[in-house]
Amino acid sequence: MTQQGAALQTYNNELVKCIEELCTKREELNQQILQEEEEKNKLQNDIRLLTEKLAKVNESLARKMATRNEFDRTIAETEAAYMKILESSQTLLTVLKREAGTLNQVNDNS
Repeated sequence: MTQQGAALQTYNNELVKCIEELCTKREELNQQILQEEEEKNKLQNDIRLLTEKLAKVNESLARKMATRNEFDRTIAETEAAYMKILESSQTLLTVLKREAGTLNQVNDNS
């Protein structure tokens, strides 16, 4: 019976040792889980901040593009009006030269 008691004690000691090793491994794994959860929370916060920043940049970009489009429209309208002024000036100059020529001929004939 003593031999059986000794064997039982040996098994008991090994069982306790195995349980302690499992507890140690569990604790190590638990620490890794806590670290990764912390990293995950940090990354989620970074994503949230970057998403907010991206939204602000997109809004700013949209406003600036709309303003640029207004500049383009104003420039195009101004250039078109300027071309009409140039055409009118050229027509006026042609008419003025023709009239001056006619007046010079009438004056020379007098």
